[in-house]
Amino acid sequence: MFPRVVSGYAVPVRDFHRPVQFGGNEFEDAAGGTDPAEVSFVAHETARSLLSRARTSQDPDTLENLLSYTDTYGLAELAELWSLSPADTLPGVLWRLYLMRAFIGKNPVDVSFAFQAGQDALSTVDPVVAGVESPVGPDEVRATADEVLRGAFQGDFAVALERAAAFCRVTAAGCTERANQIETLNHEDAHALTKRALRLMTMADEFVEGARLWRADALD
Repeated sequence: MFPRVVSGYAVPVRDFHRPVQFGGNEFEDAAGGTDPAEVSFVAHETARSLLSRARTSQDPDTLENLLSYTDTYGLAELAELWSLSPADTLPGVLWRLYLMRAFIGKNPVDVSFAFQAGQDALSTVDPVVAGVESPVGPDEVRATADEVLRGAFQGDFAVALERAAAFCRVTAAGCTERANQIETLNHEDAHALTKRALRLMTMADEFVEGARLWRADALD
């Protein structure tokens, strides 16, 4: 399970019976008047402890439980810990990896179509770096999301981030392609796809920077 107490700090975990949808304001509701410096300290301590636990545990179930944590408890619990952390920090990067996995898990069909469209449109190495098996489908993109998070926990952290960045760039390209195709037919959907592409590109840039910082031993 995700550690209930990390480095002496209680991790807020509620006994949910099903995943809780993350609306974006859960952290503010839960944090109240907490000192921002204390929130930042706990975020960094829990992120370090989680990564250390995943890398040193000899129990194979530990990693699988960490991977599937948000499937059981939703994103709200991790949001309370990490969502306000900057992208160039360890908790910020881990939050974005979990967020990417949740996005793929919630929209596997749409994401697989977008990834395939992006793969067809791009002439870069990004599809190869992302490593999605062909033919691309919902199961393949879900498997890639798990592989990326697993690699972050037990493999080369920087490589996992670069793989996540490549996946985001390819999917963003696919969203852009689809937006251009339907612009004159459905402006609203085209706008939503363009907005999604921009978000994915931003996340890709954040993963690249996280990889650079990790290799420089400066991702804290």
